Amino acid sequence: MKKTFITDLDHTFLRTDLSLSAYTQEQWNKKSTHNLLSVATARTYKKTIQFLKNIDINMPMILLDGALIATMDKQVIDTKFINKNIADNIIDEGAKFGIYPFVLALADEKNLSEAFLYSSVLNKYQKEVLTRYTKDDNLQELNNISAMDKNFKIVYMGEEELLRLLAIELENIFGNSLKLILAPEAYVGCYFLTILHKDADKSHGIQIVGEFSGFDMSDLTVFGDNLNDLGMFKLAGTSVAVANAHEELKAYADIVLPHTNDEDGVAKFLQGVTR
Repeated sequence: MKKTFITDLDHTFLRTDLSLSAYTQEQWNKKSTHNLLSVATARTYKKTIQFLKNIDINMPMILLDGALIATMDKQVIDTKFINKNIADNIIDEGAKFGIYPFVLALADEKNLSEAFLYSSVLNKYQKEVLTRYTKDDNLQELNNISAMDKNFKIVYMGEEELLRLLAIELENIFGNSLKLILAPEAYVGCYFLTILHKDADKSHGIQIVGEFSGFDMSDLTVFGDNLNDLGMFKLAGTSVAVANAHEELKAYADIVLPHTNDEDGVAKFLQGVTR
């Protein structure tokens, strides 16, 4: 019987420098011969493809925290958007706190082209993040940032206290019509507040991929490191946290690995799995 493996990318499968070792590539690709493998990530399609260019993926990918489900060859399986009016209202509320977001949106569905919108008013954390995207051609700087028609997610980066206050305000306005995730951002040392469609998350994504690919949740093993992985940990038959995972996530894990993402934790686990 085939087994199913779905892994988070950042700080779980990818090393901190965003690379994959030859060992990890070898172990993962060996498993793809007889099993179902994919990823569940906050990353865009564009970035995910860049990171996984030597990796075998044989199921749809859960992208943008579950706002997009798509195959490697750009077949769109499902989307969950924040419409423009709501997104612009969110941006207006953030402006009252003196902070502006990144907006990840769908620019061209036929070619699965994503837009990365950002304000000309940036804090130090946003500036640092953007240095990692200098070669990307989907960046759009806007003096007066506004959303597009189909927005996957809105992301604020900043100090925890400020983002927590903004999250409370957005919850007061929008209630449970949106999904808000506040979590530490490990790359630049701040917090991020991600705002999504209420059904855009990795747990909903796994259910959609499960229906599409025909696997049973009891046969699913997931890997993660942060709080946005919690939903899929609760669904999967086996949940695995890397050694560097958030302590709260570890509490929900069936297995906590002795190895971090920089020590090929996922690959070492896969090597020990029969077939």
